[in-house]
Amino acid sequence: MPLFHLPSWKKDGEVTHVLDLECATVISKEEIASGEKLDLKMMIGELEAIEVPSVFICPISLEPMQDPVTLCTGQTYERGNILKWLSMGHFTCPTTMQELWDDSITPNKTLYHLIYSWYSQKYQQHKKRSEDVQGRVTELLDTLKKVKGQARVQALKELHQVVAAHASAKKTAVDQGGIGLIASLLGPFTSHAVGSEAIAILVHLDLDSDAKQNLMQPAKVSLLVDMLNEGTVETKINCTRLFELMVGEKDFRSEIVSSLSLLVGLLRLVKDKRNPNGTAAGLRLLRTVCSYKQVKDFVVSVGGVPQLVELMPQLNADCLEDALFILDLLSTIPEGRMALKDCPCTIPNLVRLIMRVSENCTQYALSVLWAVCKLAPEECAFVAVEAGLAAKLLLVIQSGCNPALKQRSAELLKLCSLNYTATIFISKCKLTRTMHYALKREQNSELKF
Repeated sequence: MPLFHLPSWKKDGEVTHVLDLECATVISKEEIASGEKLDLKMMIGELEAIEVPSVFICPISLEPMQDPVTLCTGQTYERGNILKWLSMGHFTCPTTMQELWDDSITPNKTLYHLIYSWYSQKYQQHKKRSEDVQGRVTELLDTLKKVKGQARVQALKELHQVVAAHASAKKTAVDQGGIGLIASLLGPFTSHAVGSEAIAILVHLDLDSDAKQNLMQPAKVSLLVDMLNEGTVETKINCTRLFELMVGEKDFRSEIVSSLSLLVGLLRLVKDKRNPNGTAAGLRLLRTVCSYKQVKDFVVSVGGVPQLVELMPQLNADCLEDALFILDLLSTIPEGRMALKDCPCTIPNLVRLIMRVSENCTQYALSVLWAVCKLAPEECAFVAVEAGLAAKLLLVIQSGCNPALKQRSAELLKLCSLNYTATIFISKCKLTRTMHYALKREQNSELKF
C-alpha cells in the first residue's frame, strides 16, 4: 500500500499520521503499527454514545454516514437510504424537496475521509482510555489485597467510581476475580464505610450464580440488613438491588428475606418522601419478596398495610402499581384482609384509583376491594358505595377493559347493591333509565357469591 507522510502531522519530530494514496484515507500511527485499517462501521458502533458533528449525519436516518453520496442538488445522504428513497418512486431531494433533474448519485469522498479521520481519532482516544482504566482496575484490586483501614476505603471509593463510569472496567474487575475479592470484605466485622463502597461496586458487576450464593451466607446477609437500616439512601438502594439479585437465584431460600429487621428497613425506605428513588427501589424488592407466605405475615405484623395504603396518594404511576400489587398479595391472607378492612383509608384511596392510572392499577384495586367487601359486606360495601364505587364500577363495565375486569366489576356492583333498595342504589350510581332497568334485572337474577 503506497503511503505518503504528511509533514504537518508531526509531533516532536515523529510522524503521527500518513495518507493512503490508494483511497486518500488518513491512517494513524497505531493502525500502521498494527498493520490493520480500522473499520468505520465498527468504530461508529463502539462510539455510539458520543456527540457526532451534524454534517456527518444522514438527513434521512439521522445516523452517522458510512458511505455518503451527493445528489445533483448538493445534498448528501447515506447511499442505502437515498437509493431506497429513489426506489420508492420519489424524484425529489428529501431535504429540499427540489425536483431532481439528474437521478445519478456521486460518492462524497471528501466527507467520507473527514468522517473516517474523525472517528479514527476518537476511537484511538477511547481505546487508550480503556486500556488506562483496565490497568488502574488491576492496580486497585492488587491494593485491596494488601491494605486495611482508611487506605482500603479510599481504594474501594476509587474502584467504585471507575466501574460505575467504564464498561471496560467492569469486565476487567470480573475477569481478575474482583467479585470474590470484594465479597470477601463483607462480614460481621465490616465497617459501614467499607461495606457501603463494596456493595456499591458489586451492584455494578455481572454476578454469576456462585457469587450470588456467596452473598447468601448468613454473615453477609446480616450486614446487608444492617446497612439497609443504617446506611445512606444510596447504600440502602444498593442493598435492595443485591437482595433482588439473590431472590432471582434458583437456590434462594425464603428464610433469607423473612426477617423483621429487613422488612422494617424496607418500609422505612419506602416511606422516605425525600427520596423517590428509595421509594421505588424499596417497593420493587417488597413486591418480589411478598410472594413468600412468611414474608406476607411479617409485613402485616409490622404494620405494612396501613403504611402502604396511606402512602398511595403520594406515589407516581409506576410506584403506585407496585404498591397495589403488594396490597393485592397481602389480601390473600386472612391477617392481610383484616388489616385492610381496619384501615380507614383503604376503601376511599382504592376507589379514587379506579380508571385513573392504568388497567393494571384498576385490576389490583378491584381485587383488593373485592377481598375487603367480601370479608364484611354490610360494613365495607356501604363505605365503598358512599366513596363513589358504584359509579366507578359502571364506568369499568362500559369501558374497553378486559372481560375478566368487567366481570369482577359486575360481581362487586351486585355485592354493593345488596344493602340498598333499587331506588336508593340507583341514585348512588347516578344511573340513566336504561341502566336502571338493567340493574333491576341483575338484582332479580339468581347469581350467588
